Formats: sequence, C-alpha cells, structure tokens
Amino acid sequence: MMIVQPEERNMYDQYWIVKYLRESHGVTTIRKTLSEVEAEGQVLPDGTLVVNDRKVAVVYFRAGYTPNDYPSEAEWSARLLMEQSSAVKCPSISYHLVGTKKIQQELAKPNVLERFLENKEEIAKLRQCFAGLWSLDDEEVVKSAIENPDLFVLKPQREGGGNNIYGLDVREALIRLKKEGGDALSAYILMQRIFPKASLASLVRGGVCHEALTVSELGMYGAYLRNKDKVIINDKCGYLMRTKVSSSDEGGVAAGFAVLDSLYLTDKVIHGGSH
Repeated sequence: MMIVQPEERNMYDQYWIVKYLRESHGVTTIRKTLSEVEAEGQVLPDGTLVVNDRKVAVVYFRAGYTPNDYPSEAEWSARLLMEQSSAVKCPSISYHLVGTKKIQQELAKPNVLERFLENKEEIAKLRQCFAGLWSLDDEEVVKSAIENPDLFVLKPQREGGGNNIYGLDVREALIRLKKEGGDALSAYILMQRIFPKASLASLVRGGVCHEALTVSELGMYGAYLRNKDKVIINDKCGYLMRTKVSSSDEGGVAAGFAVLDSLYLTDKVIHGGSH
C-alpha cells in the first residue's frame, strides 16, 4: 500500500514503481491517503493490517512527512493504526524520526556516537563529516548567529526544499523566535553553513540547456530491514545527486530549486583536489 497525498503532484515515478512491482514480481499495489486508511482500515487480532477488505503486507509512505499531511485527528489515527500493525513500514515511525534535524543535532554531541559504534577510527571519520549543529537554547550560538547570519542556516524539522532560512532572514527569525519563546524555539535548529566549491555545468530545464556555476549534493541510499531487534538487511544501494546554481540557497528537486545529476568519476587531479 502506497500512502499518497489527496492531490498528489509527484505521481509519475510512483506509478512506475507500481508497474514494475506488478510486472516483475506479481505484487499488487493500492494507493491510499491517510484519511482513507482511517476510514477503511483495521488491524486484526493477529496484527494483520486490512484496508478496504485487502490485507496489506508493506506500507510505503510517499506522504506523511509534513505537518500539512495531518490536518485532523483522522490522519494521526491512521498513522497509529499502521504502526500498531504487523505490516512492514517504509519508514517506521522510529526510522522516520531518525531522519529529523533534531536527531542529527543529538548525534553530533560529544560521546553520543559511541553508543552506536565501537571503532574509534570510524567514529573519528564520521565526526569529520559533521557540520556544527545547535539547538536554540544555546544562547552564545544564537547571539553569534544574530551577529553573523551569513555563517548559519536556520532549519525547521521539515523535509524537502523551501523551508530553510538563510542570510539576513536568519537574524530576523531568531529575534522573533526569542520573543515568542517556548515551543517556537524547539521547532528549529541552527546549522553551520557549508560553502562548497562551485563548478561550471550544463543544466537542462524545459528542454533548454544553459551553463551556470553550480554546486552539488550527494546523498547515499541505504536499505535497512529489521524485525524487532534482529537486523535482516543493512546495506548501501545507490545514490542521488542534486545540482543547483550556486546562487540558490534551496536545493529541492521537486520544489524546483535543483536538477537530478549523475557522478562522473575520474582519477585526474582537478583544481588541486582528487575527484
């Protein structure tokens, strides 16, 4: 079962997955909104999830990642119903929460990685990849961000592009959030702004190709499957490269700020670095 938004715009790759599963594996997929699951779904005594009289083995979330997806208690009830079932959730609520900015901030704190990893060399390598991450109750960092807003990004607990705050807007937002206090502060984190090197690239949009200075972001895909404490699969399985013009702050593809790209590996030394 694929969980989708009521007025889904990003549907074409979803239908490709539905087609592939049916033709290659004989798997039937149904598409439901959260409100439809609440109205049509139930969990049997043995844990089986049933929606509109059909048993569901896997729940694949293509919605449910933003507050707008939960306009009423019905959507929250649907999420709880699915979590309480024995169906495989992609992602489960715990795995979903691991991807939030707040968890990234917690992992960056001293002695936290040691709870999950034993190899000191691996821990050191991971820490080299971390940017600075702070909660808004750190008054010294907030003061520094107000004085030097271009060195920070203010990030909400949201997915996708179009939500981060940059530049002078960081200063204005922090001053406003400090006045509001309470839950308003906990809804955001501060992150050290990264300034990657820009490179010339050809971008195609609307059938038109043009050259521009760009920066890219590489994301690695992983496959993780567990049954309670037993890990069944934990492996890498591909990547996603997003490229945007260097003058753009945001980087979401579906949001219209970036384009999909691919890696070209070479052993040549370019601009003093190995690529």
